[in-house]
Amino acid sequence: MTQVRERGEYDSAAEAQQVISVVVTCLAERLTSDEASQLGSQLPAEMGDFLKSATGGGQRIGVTEFLRKVGDGTGATERTAEWDASAVLSTIADAVSGGELNDVVTQLPSGYATLFGRPGVSG
Repeated sequence: MTQVRERGEYDSAAEAQQVISVVVTCLAERLTSDEASQLGSQLPAEMGDFLKSATGGGQRIGVTEFLRKVGDGTGATERTAEWDASAVLSTIADAVSGGELNDVVTQLPSGYATLFGRPGVSG
């Protein structure tokens, strides 16, 4: 949570936790339940628990729709939602193995790798 708070420049731990909750929940909806669980097992509890308990859906929506859902969940504009998503997803990318990150990006439509701070990664 500390890394997300610093990257996102949030005023409080509670604000960072809310953003983590929304972004990770939106991400979990886009992954199969197995992939969400595998990703969650490599993350600290405040992120991983959301993923490990996800039912998964594998919804293949684009980045624009993903950011809209993040913004709806946090009450943010599209630009702020992109900032929020990047703060959380780039922290996730730093915390997991390269193989796991590739597995995740493979399940997502093009464009998500940039949010993870890894524009060169593709599925």
